[in-house]
Amino acid sequence: MRGHIGLVTGASSGLGVECAKALAIGGADVVLAARRGERLQTLAGEMRKEYGVRVLPIAADITVEADLERIISHSVAQLGEIDILVNNAGIAPTGRAERISRQVWDDAIALNLTAPMFLSQKIAARLIERGKPGRIINITSVLGQGASAVYRLAPYTASKAGLANLTRQLAVEWAQYGINVNAISPGWIPTEATEGGIAKPGNREKMESLTPLGRLGLPEEIRGAVIFLASAAGSYVTGSVLAVDGGYTAW
Repeated sequence: MRGHIGLVTGASSGLGVECAKALAIGGADVVLAARRGERLQTLAGEMRKEYGVRVLPIAADITVEADLERIISHSVAQLGEIDILVNNAGIAPTGRAERISRQVWDDAIALNLTAPMFLSQKIAARLIERGKPGRIINITSVLGQGASAVYRLAPYTASKAGLANLTRQLAVEWAQYGINVNAISPGWIPTEATEGGIAKPGNREKMESLTPLGRLGLPEEIRGAVIFLASAAGSYVTGSVLAVDGGYTAW
């Protein structure tokens, strides 16, 4: 991936950090986008030192149209045109479906589904105009393929299912331009956002019992899938949702 420039959203923690490191391991220069700017600055310094690539941190809220434009313009000015996009940012509000507020629902759809759509649109439009190929990777979830047996997650499961099918639609529409669009569907993986819920009595045991490999995933186990889909190794793969879930969806 040397000579390529990747953008990772939600890059200040969890799987976003691992996605960013995966691109850097492959040799790509990386733009880190998230709301927590100080964390991005720290990660950028670590990645420059460890991987020897250019890293640009940009504090932004991807649900804000002006911030999407700023991410792209700043990235182009500092590094060049983005040709790898990883839509990772997301939220997973919990609550009983009969009590979910309209605001909670709207916030989840805005970040988990709408933002990836319009960031992908902006990146793809620039690639199409320039006649250049590209890669888009959406981070969905095993809970985009079925309901949660552990948490009440109506906004999350709905938005992730939508993102999975958006992946397929964009893949079909943009294949003619050489833009491959795929998704990665992680299973139960402890991160800063999920470890609190996993630690509650009985949750970890239930998750492990539902996973054929019998254990939770490690955050770094997402890296191989990112490298595969972002690199020439995945050149004939588009419209796919790749499960990294220990067999969770194989039952």
